[in-house]
Amino acid sequence: MADPLVLSVLDQTPVPEGSTGGDAMRNTLDLARLADELGYRRYWLAEHHNGPLLAGPSPEVLIGPVAMATERIRVGSGGVMLPHYSPLKVAENFSVLAGLFGDRIDLGIGRAPGTDPMTTFALQRDRRQAAPDDFPDQLAELLALLEQRIPPGHPFAGLSTLPGHPNVPQAWLLGSSPQSAFWAADLGLPYAFADFINQDGAGIATDYQRRFDPGVRLAAPRTAVACWALAAETEEEAWRLTASSRMAMSMLRRGRLIAVPPVEQALHFLESEGEPVIGGSRRITAGTPDQVRAGLETVAQQYGADEVIVVTITYDHGARRRSYELLAEAFGLEEGLPKAA
Repeated sequence: MADPLVLSVLDQTPVPEGSTGGDAMRNTLDLARLADELGYRRYWLAEHHNGPLLAGPSPEVLIGPVAMATERIRVGSGGVMLPHYSPLKVAENFSVLAGLFGDRIDLGIGRAPGTDPMTTFALQRDRRQAAPDDFPDQLAELLALLEQRIPPGHPFAGLSTLPGHPNVPQAWLLGSSPQSAFWAADLGLPYAFADFINQDGAGIATDYQRRFDPGVRLAAPRTAVACWALAAETEEEAWRLTASSRMAMSMLRRGRLIAVPPVEQALHFLESEGEPVIGGSRRITAGTPDQVRAGLETVAQQYGADEVIVVTITYDHGARRRSYELLAEAFGLEEGLPKAA
């Protein structure tokens, strides 16, 4: 009998129109407490810069408050965009978190900028020229620092002290392209694929599983797939609630950044664009709890994944909470899990 599908949360800290980034971050803490109570496996914070839609530029800062507010759920980055940072600083940040919260900390590592070219340049410390595209070297250096495996001849061989040791975060590689799958397989890392960015990733996940080197870090490949999903009491209501995120994403693709719009405004926008309210988007799995469960199980099967990381954006925070409650019930997440003290 196959193991039950694991369910987790990726929180992009959406900002509803008329609210503030602080409001959005407080919603993140509230949702994290709920996910912990419901039995979700992990709670990841995304990294996005310089936009009114999402208030999460610093997952490493939010992880601490989220871990403090919860008890059993794993907490981590989904992910840290490594090209912006020094591998040593990332290793130190997550070592601090691992030292405080033990084996509950995940370090999801990504390559994408999470922003526009101007903001990417502004994030650089040295602006005399564009930063080099040396992600594989950065990644190898970060893992060597975390694992205290820097070879003797390396220029940083003397860097051997991290504050959280012996606790170490669980490293994941995030991706939406074939190249990220190759790196994850060669390095023996668990791999999380962003289906909400690229819906054609099933073959990429299969390549990762086929190429995986079991002699490096893990005995077998571990695959998670991140999907946009929203559950409500009825299919019509679920798709109605997705209108807000669909409008925001449509505007983003046109280069116009907006906060999460109210549902009625978004419905009017979709109507003006000739988009159907129900369906019309492979990128979103929406409907009743049973419909969403079936959809997520299908995606997981296509990817050979044993874990689905659910991304949900709504204008109303209560609707987002309710969606995760309904999914927890549909998947039976609370069954067999110890209650927090």
